[in-house]
Amino acid sequence: MPPKFDPTAINIVTMRAVGGEVGATSSIAPKVGPLGLSPKKIGEDICKSTQAWKGLKVTVQLTIQNRQARVEVVPSASALVIRALKEPPRDRKKVKNIKHKGNISLDDVVDIARIMRPRSGARYFSGTVKEILGTAKSIGCTVDNQDPKDVQQGIDDASIKIPDE
Repeated sequence: MPPKFDPTAINIVTMRAVGGEVGATSSIAPKVGPLGLSPKKIGEDICKSTQAWKGLKVTVQLTIQNRQARVEVVPSASALVIRALKEPPRDRKKVKNIKHKGNISLDDVVDIARIMRPRSGARYFSGTVKEILGTAKSIGCTVDNQDPKDVQQGIDDASIKIPDE
């Protein structure tokens, strides 16, 4: 017999979801079913809270207390960079292996780095900016019409100034 349900306990469930879409309940059910929640309702809540991230894969954190789920979007660096490119939402089922050609400003990169700073492994803020530049390079976009690797080189030799925070 399972133990009695504790209403004060807080459970945190983290999962990947496509923004603006109701995920398959079969993938949500094993995570939230044992906590006494309806996978269909959770899927709709995730869909509602990820409308701003339409078509992008984002990490979603569910904070569950007293059989009530609160959905929080935890965007990845790549999702933030793709969002900064301001591309129109694409149909995932029809358009595959997309190359994100575009240009973002260094200010956008610094703003993304500020969002990602708590989760960064870098010691200094310039290191976090360089992490985001690496993400931009892997996505395939340019920063201020330059290759992100060249911008990283400029940060290393101090020809490009990055704010301290």
